[in-house]
Order: sequence, then C-alpha cells, then structure tokens
Amino acid sequence: MRLKLLPVLFFAAVCSFGDSPKADLSLPVEQMEKWVKVTTLTMALDYKGAMEEAKAFRAMNDGAGCVLENVVRISRYDDRGDTTALIQAGKLLEGCKADGLWEALRKFESGYVKTETGSGIKGAMTTRSAAKMFEESDDLEAKAFFAIYAYYVDQGLSWVPFKSDNRPEYLKTLDAASLKSERFWPLFLTPLVWMYYDKEDFATALKLVDRGLSKAPNHPVFLQMRADMLYRLKRYSEAAAIYEASAANYLKRTGPTIRYWCAVLNLVRIYHDAGNREKSQEWKSRLNSPTFKALEKWMPGSLMDGLKKKDLL
Repeated sequence: MRLKLLPVLFFAAVCSFGDSPKADLSLPVEQMEKWVKVTTLTMALDYKGAMEEAKAFRAMNDGAGCVLENVVRISRYDDRGDTTALIQAGKLLEGCKADGLWEALRKFESGYVKTETGSGIKGAMTTRSAAKMFEESDDLEAKAFFAIYAYYVDQGLSWVPFKSDNRPEYLKTLDAASLKSERFWPLFLTPLVWMYYDKEDFATALKLVDRGLSKAPNHPVFLQMRADMLYRLKRYSEAAAIYEASAANYLKRTGPTIRYWCAVLNLVRIYHDAGNREKSQEWKSRLNSPTFKALEKWMPGSLMDGLKKKDLL
C-alpha cells in the first residue's frame, strides 16, 4: 500500500514554492549506522527492536529521531494493518521539531499519513511543501524523495500540450537511490515498483520486487507485491499460491487485519480470472465477515474498483 497513493498531488504543481536553503540528509557515522540498524530491524519485522533503536537514535538527534520513530510506526501499519500506529504517527509527526531536510522528511511522512487516513488534499499540500526542499538539494536521497512526488506530478499533467515529462529521469534517480541507500532503500524501491506497475511494465516491476526480497527475504509486503505482478503477467497459479500463503500467514500473525483482507480480495479476482469460479466464490464468501466490513474503508481503492468492475463485490 505504502506510497501507491500520490496522484492527488499533481494539482498543486502549478503553485509557487518558497525559498529553502540547500541541504542534505547526512549524519555522523554513529547516527548513520544506528539508522541503518533501525531499517534492518524494521524490514525483519522486529518493530519492538526497531523502536528501541530509534529511541536511542533520538537521544543523539531529537529532530531526525522523531521522524525515524514514526517511520517505524508507519511501517508497522503497512505490514500489520495497525491503524492505531498510523494515527499515532500522524499526531506525533505534527509535533516533531526538525531542521533542514529532516523537516522536509517530516512533512513528507506526515503527508503520507494524512492521505492514507482520508485527508487527501491536506496530504497533497503537506507533501508539496516538502518537495521543493528536496528538489533544491544535490543529495541523491533528497532527489529520490523529490522524484516520488514529481513523477506523479508529471503523470497527472501528461495530457497538457508541450508540458515537459521527466518521468524517465525520476525512475533512474529512484533506481539509483534504492541501490545505494542502506537506510531508505525500502522507501525508494516500493514506489519505484508501483511506478512500473502503473506503466504496465509488470516484468520490470517483478524484477524490482525480487530485488527487494533479496534484501529482505520473505518480507510479507514484498511477497504480496510479487503476487500482484505475477497476476498481471497472468501467472495465476503462482500468484494464487503466494496469496494463499500470505492469507494464512497474516491470519496467524495479526488476525484478520488489512493485509489479510487484501489477500482475500486478490484471491477472489485471481481465481475468477483463472476460470476457477468455485475457488473465487469460496474466498468471496469470507467477505461476509463483520471484520471485513469494519475495515473495508482501508482497502486499496484500485483493488476495490477492479473487483466492482468485474461484479465480484
């Protein structure tokens, strides 16, 4: 789910930006090593350990540390469907006191939370505010954060005659940053995958997901993304096998939370498109659960719309 939600941002592209000083996201060696450790623990699903390390980092750098703690909370939401963690992250990010590009990253993450929790316009404006600060930096990681925003700006305005389209350059920037950055690679690789998905280049998207899985083996979010690409490539049996395992895994780890229901919804359409209507109906019957009804508003809009178009909901 994370960062596949930025098309609402393009409307603000024609607005002017205020001046911001050039800066970067550099840290002293000890702090950089600590941030990388937090990323590693987060991708290993050790959110408790990641938060402990993030708090230790914050003792050294309060502004950046406040942002880091909430990156962990947002990651927990993205994996475990912990909406309380997401809402808490949104509130705490509002109170973080950060400087330079750490303020830009605070706004960037805050914009994501606002958009994910239904405040799309506020989220767009907050992200737009961060974007120019990133754009003015020569730092590769900063340019990658800007590229996430700017890609969807150019995509949203692609119909405008004579409007420059820099999306290929933004893809290159994100690719380079996802390979080089030890601490931010998941934040760069994930939107890069979805950009290629939106381009309907599912083979490239699959290769990128596999790159992520090589760095974070069996990560449950990347596994679901892998199944999404296999589905689009019409490799239905492989996609179904991953989502069946994912549904069982999430039911055991978290109970019937957001990712579990995403797996169920995907299995409905995978089996339908594969011609196995009986299996599709079997998974569809689970959607009668009150638990699903309570979480339905958190389901990805594109997934729900696709199922409705096929009369599967």
